[in-house]
Amino acid sequence: MHRRTLLRSTTALGAAALAASTAAHTAAASAGPRRAGPLRVHIVMFEGVEELDYIAPYEVFAASGYFTDRDVDVRHVALDAPRTVTATYGTEVRVSHRWAPDEADVLVVPGGGYTRREDPGVWAEIQRGALPRALASAPRPGLTISALCTGVMLLSAAGLTKGRPCTTHHRVRDDLEKQGGVVKRARVVDDGDLVTAGGVTSGLDLALRLVRRELGADAALGLEEMLEYEARGTVWTAGRGRG
Repeated sequence: MHRRTLLRSTTALGAAALAASTAAHTAAASAGPRRAGPLRVHIVMFEGVEELDYIAPYEVFAASGYFTDRDVDVRHVALDAPRTVTATYGTEVRVSHRWAPDEADVLVVPGGGYTRREDPGVWAEIQRGALPRALASAPRPGLTISALCTGVMLLSAAGLTKGRPCTTHHRVRDDLEKQGGVVKRARVVDDGDLVTAGGVTSGLDLALRLVRRELGADAALGLEEMLEYEARGTVWTAGRGRG
């Protein structure tokens, strides 16, 4: 959590200004649902995972603690943790936390390596079968399973997107549809306990959407100002279509 420590030291003076700014949006944006206890976010790691796919959601969720009175616990998890995972471009990440979706509120599945089938990544994990099987057994009441970019294809291999509204990287939408997903051409597709997002940079939008749901609109607005990034693209929501 060294990143959280750095943020605390560099943003302390601006915290009051950020709070005042986000409060101005309260009349236009309703607060999201609140649950007791910490928000527990598990980001799934595997060999060949795309760097930006896992870093962007981690940054958003880890920083969200500055904009809510609810504790936020963000972890990298892997089936065979503890271990070191090597990402797409060679970044090595030490994953200390074991696979435990029963202890999570939000599960985030990044992508990477689906189209490079000779390399480690999503395609290799689908062929191995262990991660899709673990994902297939993860759903339970109270857990939101999310994925971005080609990580959605791991959910598809697990049978979790069949008959469900979803999206993925534009290059593999056809595969997702052939495997039974109801593909929506949206940046983020929010179907309740299943939330998916499009390309590599959509990890920011996916995480901001989930923060808005779990921690409220003010937390999401505060994060957007701190990150100097506004959530972009269409969000498709269950029961309301494009919103």
